[in-house]
Amino acid sequence: MSEQQNKKPTGPLSGIRVVDMTSVLMGPYATQILADYGADVIKIEDESGDLLRMGGAMRNRGMGQLFLQCNRNKRSVVLDAKSEEGRAALLRMCEKADVFITNVRPAALSRLKLGYEDIKAHNPAIVYVSLVGYGQRGLYKARPAFDDLMQGISGISALIGRAQGVDPQFVPLNIADKIAGITAAHAILAALLHKERTGIGQAVEVPMFEILAQFVLSDHFGGYGFDPPIGPIGYNRLLSRTRRPYPTSDGFLAIVVYTNQHWKRFFELIGRPEECSANPLFHDHATRTRSYDDVHRFLAVEMKKKTTAEWQAAFDAHDIPWAAVNSIEELVEDPHLRSVNLVQTIDHPTEGRIRLVASPINFSETPSTLYRHPPSFGEHTAEVMAEFAPAAAAPVSASRD
Repeated sequence: MSEQQNKKPTGPLSGIRVVDMTSVLMGPYATQILADYGADVIKIEDESGDLLRMGGAMRNRGMGQLFLQCNRNKRSVVLDAKSEEGRAALLRMCEKADVFITNVRPAALSRLKLGYEDIKAHNPAIVYVSLVGYGQRGLYKARPAFDDLMQGISGISALIGRAQGVDPQFVPLNIADKIAGITAAHAILAALLHKERTGIGQAVEVPMFEILAQFVLSDHFGGYGFDPPIGPIGYNRLLSRTRRPYPTSDGFLAIVVYTNQHWKRFFELIGRPEECSANPLFHDHATRTRSYDDVHRFLAVEMKKKTTAEWQAAFDAHDIPWAAVNSIEELVEDPHLRSVNLVQTIDHPTEGRIRLVASPINFSETPSTLYRHPPSFGEHTAEVMAEFAPAAAAPVSASRD
């Protein structure tokens, strides 16, 4: 048993129980947040296991790196919800749970008699969370959803292509799953707060497409945000083909010269203070907004004149925002991340020493910790089943007749 297995959760959700019938990434990412905050997350897996167990590098089959990252602090139970015995066990868990979360399609859950009304009959106060690709009142309600599909239909892929002058591209991250997972986590917390105040549970639908559409459109409504439209849709600063990390004489640097004061300091830094007021391109924010391509081209020319280290020192001296352009290899060694101990190493009983990215949130009174290692397949089945075993039948009294 690892050291982590002996720890108790100390996070703000300690005492909250979550029955988690999700797989792959959106759902497990949401419940990872809850588990990191101290909730007792009981991960339900069928006999084939969560597909994410096979994702990424692995030492042993079924313990892939992607699974390890998203399933620490959880307990794994193998259960066949299609069987009468498995369904009965699941319902017993839900009777004592605060949250039931699933990404099984609603039609399939209805056939299994595990829809909201079915589980509510056993626990009226439960928060029942359904993760779906598309809102179930809409035209696409029966369509499958995966990260690539969501990046495509939400406009993200086309935006990248438009900004870079290339064909539509995917972001090299599971960005749709994780944005939706974060949204699911805060929706669950809101429903739990309502339950705490009123004692009333509810059904919560979390639709990926609508979440991503809101995410994109809140940036890019542009002139379409008025009725009738007063201009084209899209935010030109984000769509500028010249918006990218700037090449220096020996590398790259991300900078934001944004406010009037930033620009005044930048021109002082390059030894041409009078140009800031003399050049109409830099008069004010509104003027710069209309000419982002030209603004970025100007910066690109200037940035090639010094080394990365020289610019970093100069920007620090003139209070102009900058950040390194880290490779993935550099990111894991970033000195700030090391100082806050974001990447932690633990002993796993079957996988040996593993690295996990800890929760970045800091609670002063209820800190979140890595208190339980990522579970092996079905590792906690016997333990959890014993906790939720059917109540023993009352002994039959002897007849006095």
